[in-house]
Amino acid sequence: MRIFKFGGASVKDATSIKNVHGLLQQVGHDDLLLVVSAMGKTTNALEVVIKDYFEKSAALQSSVQEVKKYHNQILMDLFDDHKNSVFDVVNGLFADLEYFLQHNKSPNYNFVYDQVVGFGELISTTILSHYFNFMGINTQWIDVRNFIKTDSTYRDAEVNWTLTQQNITKNVKKKVLNITQGFLGSDPNNFTTTLGREGSDYTAAIFAYCLNAESVTIWKDVPGVMNADPRYFKNASLLHQISYREAIELAFYGASVIHPKTLQPLQKKEIPLYVKSFLNPLLPGTSVSKGADLEPQLPCFIVKKNQLLISLSSIDFSFIMEENISEIFALLHQYKMKVSLIQNSAISFSVCIEDKFGNFNELKTILSKKFKVFYNENVSLYTIRHFNEKAAQMVEENKVVMLKQVSRETMQIVTKDPN
Repeated sequence: MRIFKFGGASVKDATSIKNVHGLLQQVGHDDLLLVVSAMGKTTNALEVVIKDYFEKSAALQSSVQEVKKYHNQILMDLFDDHKNSVFDVVNGLFADLEYFLQHNKSPNYNFVYDQVVGFGELISTTILSHYFNFMGINTQWIDVRNFIKTDSTYRDAEVNWTLTQQNITKNVKKKVLNITQGFLGSDPNNFTTTLGREGSDYTAAIFAYCLNAESVTIWKDVPGVMNADPRYFKNASLLHQISYREAIELAFYGASVIHPKTLQPLQKKEIPLYVKSFLNPLLPGTSVSKGADLEPQLPCFIVKKNQLLISLSSIDFSFIMEENISEIFALLHQYKMKVSLIQNSAISFSVCIEDKFGNFNELKTILSKKFKVFYNENVSLYTIRHFNEKAAQMVEENKVVMLKQVSRETMQIVTKDPN
């Protein structure tokens, strides 16, 4: 089987969905499983719903209606027969969402988040499946929550590989176009969990691993993996080939094209990953597979915005020793801080982190009991793989460099834009 993953941009409106249908006509749809994200910016819109829910805002009803209106317009544009059963199925999903918002008793934000945002994927795949059936392609719609089983770490769940492998091996029918949701799983109590933001790529890798797939293709609005994000760097170039090892390095440092968890299961079974353009599906794109580390050999730039740079020093000017560092890392883990860079000297320890869950103020209070705490908010972390002097100068131009770290193949620079 082949696994295709389509992100939100590729199914953002009726025209895009028709484009996916046309793409499948060009590349074939036998022995295929589609992993599909929520449509367009639906996840962001559902995050507004969650915000209004917790703030007990009068805007809650209208924020739900905005999501409903967006999807209804897509349905109206796709289906000539407005009595098609898809309208009832989608209305049923919105009824389930509204029922949850009215009857939920849990105050746990992360739990509520997962129960609400999951409707984006459920609705998008329902619409896609019905449209392909309408256009004469027989599909099997799969509720991924019955297949990918996880623990109860809401918003960043760990996969139970044993149960997941059993479910997928037994229940996925081959020789048919399967359509399922990215990003989602379910815990032992069958509550919805999510695999982390951009986790749809990971979903595709999980299915590929369990089905011994021929390949995984991630369809995007770019020609493939570029050596830099075109939003921040001019003249970004297409990378034709990346080895698993190099791709894992790039993902670890935050390359946005490939989700960090996606590559390990593919590497274990040497399943190639292709990143291609859904606008030009017959172009080769980028291959992540066994072979050359990087083709062509170019510096690769990764930027992470809105980072925190924290510097700790001992209150009594004593050395920062292994015991202190161990304690600091335990706290970073406890407060779910994503560590991107570490640097230490005899009496100080600096770390660049991503405060994904908004826990920094609590962490700062704890750290302040033992250390002097200095921090800078909204810094940018640039990572240059296979750096050279010209690449470093380009990153540093017109910025304040706060920290720089160099290893054999990688340079990391923390910067702040001058005021």
